[in-house]
Amino acid sequence: MSTQTDATLVEPPLAPVRVGVVDDEPMARTFVTRILASAPEIEVVAEAADGAGALELVRTQSPDVLLLDLRMPGMDGLDTLRELRRAHKRPAVVVLTTFHADEAVATALNLGATGFLLKHTDPTELVRAVRLAARGDSVLDPALTKELMGHLATHHLDRIGASSQVARLSNRLRDVLRLIGAGRSNAEIAEDLRLSESTVRGYVSEILAATGCANRVTAAVLAQRSGLLG
Repeated sequence: MSTQTDATLVEPPLAPVRVGVVDDEPMARTFVTRILASAPEIEVVAEAADGAGALELVRTQSPDVLLLDLRMPGMDGLDTLRELRRAHKRPAVVVLTTFHADEAVATALNLGATGFLLKHTDPTELVRAVRLAARGDSVLDPALTKELMGHLATHHLDRIGASSQVARLSNRLRDVLRLIGAGRSNAEIAEDLRLSESTVRGYVSEILAATGCANRVTAAVLAQRSGLLG
């Protein structure tokens, strides 16, 4: 027998992930927008052609995820990231680039970008990346190279300093940091350590605050530099 109580057990549908797309090339914006618009539970709320437009997009549309091209005329992606650090509510930023690894990408990650994707990434990977970023996970293109990790490492402590930094963390936080370094998502870390995903998110926030890392990607570099991964 159906009752009013039964109805309360049905969970409401999840709100769609709100996405902004920023690229100075109209064709690139159209391509990305069409891919995301065809995916369930994703809504492209606005597009912009430069950094100034990106800041206005964030201010007026409050996207959950911003896909941001690095190389644009006027205010480029790096300057946009610097400005977004002052925003009251900033979206997760995923950098779009045609370059596999360079100093600009490393700088973007240190400025707080959630990760990066190559522009020719597979459409299914693009959709997956948006969903991961919306959940607070890092997004790294499979083509991430040792060269990029080297660029990132130059912004961080040497191996001795990194080890000292990590040693100040609790055992539980080191366990989480080790799994971040291994590229695990929050959901995977929660499963491995038998924790709730919300607890893992809290631990990740503690790690970033304690180590001064800008995001999960730079935390992963710290884990590797410290020898935490073996």
